[in-house]
Amino acid sequence: MDNSRQIVTVRIYNQTYSIRAQDGREEGSAERTEALAALVDARMQEIAKEAMTADTLKVAILAALHLADQLDRAEARHRETLAQLSRSQSNCDRILDEIGE
Repeated sequence: MDNSRQIVTVRIYNQTYSIRAQDGREEGSAERTEALAALVDARMQEIAKEAMTADTLKVAILAALHLADQLDRAEARHRETLAQLSRSQSNCDRILDEIGE
């Protein structure tokens, strides 16, 4: 099946959506779309319980902010890891240069 045209039906916050799966360049794009929808649904359900609001838009925005915060923190960790790797590589290069002299 051509995943670039695959439509996946998911349920998020008691609403059903038909979503085009990822572009098909990776295996399991339909499964990934379903997993992402489940993540959004779980976050919205959790926030709705804590916020005590029935306003779906507010719940969705709070869930989006929470997920954006998680993404931002992950990207910051990724940048720091890359910086650490770069420093380690520079140290290794320096040591190898000293050995070679």
